[in-house]
Amino acid sequence: MEFSEATLQLYQQHLPGSRLVNNQLRGDCPFCKEKGFDGTDKFLVYLNKDGFFFGYFCCLNHCVPGGFPLWFARLSGIDPSHIPGFDPDREILLKNVDYPAKNLNHEITVHTASMTESLQARFQDAGVRNDVLLDLGIGFNGRYLVYPYFQDDGNCYAAHCVFPDRVEDSFWHGNEDFFTEQHRIFNVQDIARCENGALFLCVGEESLLVLKNLGYPAVAVPDLATLESLDPVRFAFIKTLFLVTSNSQEADVSMRVLASRMGYKVRPFRWPAGLAREYSLWQMAKEKGDGFRAAVSTMISTSRAFSPFATPRREYESFREQLTMEGGRDYSALRSGFPLLDEALGGIHGINIIGGAPKTGKSTFLIQAATEMALRKIPVLYYDFENGRQKIYQRSLCRLSRIAAEKIRSQNLTADEKKRFDLATQKMQKMLQFFRVINDRQVNPEIMRRHIDFIRHETNSPYTVVVIDSLHKLPFKDFSERRTGIDAWLRQMESIRDELRVSFLVVSELSRGDGRSYQETPHLGVFKGSGDIEYSADNAMVLYPDWDQMETMSGENRKNRLWLVASREHSPGHVADYIVDYPYWGFTEHSPGA
Repeated sequence: MEFSEATLQLYQQHLPGSRLVNNQLRGDCPFCKEKGFDGTDKFLVYLNKDGFFFGYFCCLNHCVPGGFPLWFARLSGIDPSHIPGFDPDREILLKNVDYPAKNLNHEITVHTASMTESLQARFQDAGVRNDVLLDLGIGFNGRYLVYPYFQDDGNCYAAHCVFPDRVEDSFWHGNEDFFTEQHRIFNVQDIARCENGALFLCVGEESLLVLKNLGYPAVAVPDLATLESLDPVRFAFIKTLFLVTSNSQEADVSMRVLASRMGYKVRPFRWPAGLAREYSLWQMAKEKGDGFRAAVSTMISTSRAFSPFATPRREYESFREQLTMEGGRDYSALRSGFPLLDEALGGIHGINIIGGAPKTGKSTFLIQAATEMALRKIPVLYYDFENGRQKIYQRSLCRLSRIAAEKIRSQNLTADEKKRFDLATQKMQKMLQFFRVINDRQVNPEIMRRHIDFIRHETNSPYTVVVIDSLHKLPFKDFSERRTGIDAWLRQMESIRDELRVSFLVVSELSRGDGRSYQETPHLGVFKGSGDIEYSADNAMVLYPDWDQMETMSGENRKNRLWLVASREHSPGHVADYIVDYPYWGFTEHSPGA
């Protein structure tokens, strides 16, 4: 039998003559007679299956405190094993508290009888009835309101005395052993009454009063310090805990501290924007009047569980937003400038790892791709651990001007070369607004994130390209951690890719083949030092020399072949051939076999 059906059957069985009307079970109260009350049609059970308070009962005469089915069973003397949701293996929380013989019970009764009409009117301004004050034992000592903190044993050993309308003027009275934060839970017995159900946890007794006036179960703590120190074990058997504070940044921080320790069961109340600082439920009750119940119902329905996950609505909106961006101009502009490579990969997206033999021009290849993107106003961060900033800039200027490095250094330029040089320097100055070279060998993922945030803010661009030259020279704590360090960096790249919309171009070293050469058939196993490349890379490529590296030849005759060896979305194979554009530190791209 379903939990909801079993719960309804439980109440109907023990409330003969009850009737179900609009998700509420109404009947005669089985407990009123013992208190000398007329309980006819005074018992109410909430049975909205979609609500948080399904199964909560209360007596309109307040002959007993309300609660959920297990509390009903205790009051009725029913075997708890017959109650829906009963766990026979659940251990009752036993608190090792040595309760003293002396208590404040009689004194609290005197204070309750001393409540003045003007104070009663003050509470009535917020809608709080006199019977609610009596149920909680709230009284007056001639100057201060007295909030008795009854403990689990039903006795009061300490009370919080608060000057009306000036909560900062307060003190504790009674046994000092019960002034400590572990005992500062007002109406603590409601925790046991709400086992397997929902409960409000408020900061401030007045917020509790207006909720109790609406019939909700609630406990309160006097201040934010107590809230943060609460032991989550106290609420272990509560299914849903609504957390209510005043409207302030300090309250929000304290709420998050507790919620992070208690987890998913906590649903903090969120205040609408524009409300005054320290605005509270007490003030809302005074302002809303008859509309207060509807306002609280709205806050309940719009509250969100404290969760590490985004709401389904936000998740869908993020998905649609990303989908729209991927169809936009900025996303499609993420291209390397090598048409065949861009066609094979669909542009530079995700984590792209390029392995290559030594001296095949891996750095030159990525410098060319990175600077071409920066020239098209795509922000690029180039983490260089191979060449040095000056060499990267010099090679870029050679390629842009088509003047050899030696001639640039000599400054012995023809008129045509001088013109090309001036145009190239102008291009380069504009390019550097979108191109940053980082040589910091202490870089870590957190620093990298800050770099990405900076250049994205500076360029007002939704995307960033990060080039790493090379993966095996990223900083690690010590050489012995190199393998695990590389894998850890790859995990961080995955996170940065997903969270910050970053594309990576990463140089990787290769392992030598069986013949100690770099000419074997390309496959994932040729990447050096990390088995995680095959899991982390969206595209894994290999740049192999198509010339004898032991033979002396001019740069313009050197050709390299780029292979896509693995991809999440594209077909592996021979991408293109790249011939060195000697002596201008670049490559020209050619179709395979051309």
